[in-house]
Amino acid sequence: MELNMFKNFERPSWQWLAAIVLFLAFSRLIPHAPNFTPLGAMALLAGACVKDLRVSLLIPMIAMLLSDAIIGFHSSMIFVYGAVALIVIGSHFWLTQLSLVSITLASIISAITFFIVTNFGAWLAHDMYPHTISGLTQAYIAGIPFFKNTLISNILFTAIGFYASQQLPNKQFVDS
Repeated sequence: MELNMFKNFERPSWQWLAAIVLFLAFSRLIPHAPNFTPLGAMALLAGACVKDLRVSLLIPMIAMLLSDAIIGFHSSMIFVYGAVALIVIGSHFWLTQLSLVSITLASIISAITFFIVTNFGAWLAHDMYPHTISGLTQAYIAGIPFFKNTLISNILFTAIGFYASQQLPNKQFVDS
């Protein structure tokens, strides 16, 4: 069995990619379990599929702003957006050779990145925890129950996103 199903991966046009990312962003508006969102998938897909790093950063940021305008803004958004930006940048450089293994590892690493950055942000931006090492540890421990949903959703939505990108008609390299 061939593990490298992405051997002949073709990047979708930026319009198709934007449609996939917007669809994933829309899914944030559907009732879901805490942290069971497509944020990691949006970031991985945009970073891996768009040649221009600036454009790959803009696609999920715009999608998130659109959905956050409906969901509501909050004080630690900068950390969520920062985590997504780190994931986009990482996937832009790490996912140059796509395989089932590389995409799965990227999904796991992106979940860990999101966990580290956003829980640090919760500790820093709120008074829920003392601003000490002990308080930071408490913030990370409190975030553990949400990590499972982040990890599962990253793997699931990333698989859907990369699979869908290969099913699109008129695939072409993204020159942006």
